[in-house]
Amino acid sequence: MKITLVILTKNEVEGVRVVVPKIPKDSVDEIITIDGRSTDGTKEFIESQGIKVITQEKMGRGEAFRLAFASTDSDALIFFSPDGNEDTKDIKKFKPLLEAGNDIVIASRMMRGARNEEDDKLFKWSKWVNQTFTLMINMFWNRGKYITDTINGFRAVTRRSWSIIRPDGPGYTIEYQSSIRAFKNGLKLAEFPTYEGDRIGPGGAPRMSTGIAFIKCLWREILLSFKEI
Repeated sequence: MKITLVILTKNEVEGVRVVVPKIPKDSVDEIITIDGRSTDGTKEFIESQGIKVITQEKMGRGEAFRLAFASTDSDALIFFSPDGNEDTKDIKKFKPLLEAGNDIVIASRMMRGARNEEDDKLFKWSKWVNQTFTLMINMFWNRGKYITDTINGFRAVTRRSWSIIRPDGPGYTIEYQSSIRAFKNGLKLAEFPTYEGDRIGPGGAPRMSTGIAFIKCLWREILLSFKEI
């Protein structure tokens, strides 16, 4: 099985300087970067590390996922954001689970043994919202083992499963929609606990607009389910 690590970037120079040199290059067959037109030196630094950078023509996280699949012939892609949240040591954990026949493998911030960025806070607003969205789609569509973190972007997706689910969502809904459609199609999902570190530098998804986008995504998939009956 050929596996590609896809680094997703947009103006993440502070993070990539710390994170990219720590990536275990021998854990995958290929590394590429999909860059959303960075202007802060992100692209130049990654290229200095000997990693190919592909610049997005059409913006958005969903488009970055689709461009990644179009840019390689690998059997599975691991998506990784070098912003400090995702642990480079966990990259090597995907391959055994992919080779075991899983269609999607997720690094979970929610299961036993994991650490969520908000775990040290009294009010874990983002974590609680994420868990609510996850509970809803497990109840609606999952007929297998409960998946604890259907939203996290640190995940591996096989080419076979991508061709089945054909996610068309924009922005940050791409992972959530992928999980929903994987449940709908009875695909095999697996998780392992990950340690979510603190973010390096500014940025991240805007909470309010992202939450609204998730609600729209969920409602659309519910309506599509009724049409498929």
